[in-house]
Amino acid sequence: MLPLNQLVNRRLITAFIMGMASGLPLLITITLLQARAKDASVSLENIGLMSLVGLPYTLKFIWAPLFDRYALPFLGRRRGWILTTQVLLMLAIWGMGFTNPAQGTIGLWLFVGMAFLVTFFSASQDIVIDAFRREDLRTAELGLGSSYYIYGYRLGMLAVSGGGLILADILSWPMVFFIMGCCIIPAIINTLFTPEPVVTETPPRTLRESVVEPFKEYFARDQAWLMLCFILLYKVGDNLAAALTTPFYLDLGFSKTEVGAIVKLFGFWATLLGGFFGGVVLLKTGINRALWLCGFLQMASTAGFAILAARGHDIVTLGAVISFENLASGMGTAAFVAFMASLANKRFTATQYALLTSLMGVPRVLLSSVTGFLASSFGWFWFFTFCTVIAIPGMILLARFAPWRRDHVAAIPPQASTNSSLS
Repeated sequence: MLPLNQLVNRRLITAFIMGMASGLPLLITITLLQARAKDASVSLENIGLMSLVGLPYTLKFIWAPLFDRYALPFLGRRRGWILTTQVLLMLAIWGMGFTNPAQGTIGLWLFVGMAFLVTFFSASQDIVIDAFRREDLRTAELGLGSSYYIYGYRLGMLAVSGGGLILADILSWPMVFFIMGCCIIPAIINTLFTPEPVVTETPPRTLRESVVEPFKEYFARDQAWLMLCFILLYKVGDNLAAALTTPFYLDLGFSKTEVGAIVKLFGFWATLLGGFFGGVVLLKTGINRALWLCGFLQMASTAGFAILAARGHDIVTLGAVISFENLASGMGTAAFVAFMASLANKRFTATQYALLTSLMGVPRVLLSSVTGFLASSFGWFWFFTFCTVIAIPGMILLARFAPWRRDHVAAIPPQASTNSSLS
């Protein structure tokens, strides 16, 4: 039995609240953006192009060095930037409500522009929150801390995908976006009162040092490029399969009510349980074994979609597949986020972690764009079979970077370790 202070403490609760602030804006610029545009009779082609407002999530490593180099004159190196991005994020969400894509080309561009600001400030917040979490959590807490962060992240997403759409049926769009923006206020309060992490490493003293040194330090590590390939491939099958699940369910004949009730309700709670179990597995077995276990579970869950494709319209199978997939995905994400956090040198946390998480997001943002062509060519059964098989290279690389019989050690070269000892 784990002691209570290992399961609940100030650091873990802070990770949870910051996760909510990170998850909320993601679906504002996907779900609410699409619903608002649809109500304004924007063409499907333009709605599809609006997904490009999410590019800051995959490019955030470009400006991440600024957060490592410069500190604002209040609240400390990390909290000052977190507070600033949160306030700007709240204002940008409100700004989406005050624009109307139905008011011609100018109205549409203003709406898209505000949505882009939301993603930019959201990605910027993620950079500093990830750095804060890496520096605030103890090394043994990285797994459970990642689980708490995922809990908050999923709740923030649920507030938008569920609450936001329900509110849109009874309130005006400006009021809906105003309420969504106000949901950032608890995170702002948390930022004001949580202590700044204590970091012994000397931060970069020049902009060149903050831009060049993080990449130089990372790529000086043994097989650094292969490590990036592993990060790209570990969840690629899981991400590709998830990109088309909604049209897949509808093609099998499930109604929107069935999909909403089973996928959103059972799937949501299964994801939360997966995040918790992932954190507990990390505490009990360590990061290496957790990555192996979660990797195989992810492959099995993706294969479950192929089984559902073969069975067709079957509510029981749908519930089982969705619950297992979300459970495995929640566990895999918790383990993977903890692994990437352990790779970041604390001197350059913001930049290196932004690089790694940006690469993790490539399958979701870029590679997923071809899934429609693959599903049309292969058919659903063979598409999900392909998504299962494509996860194998990531598992092969796992043997190199996280051997089952070896305790996990952050891949920081000896010459850097004196300045980056883990707490």
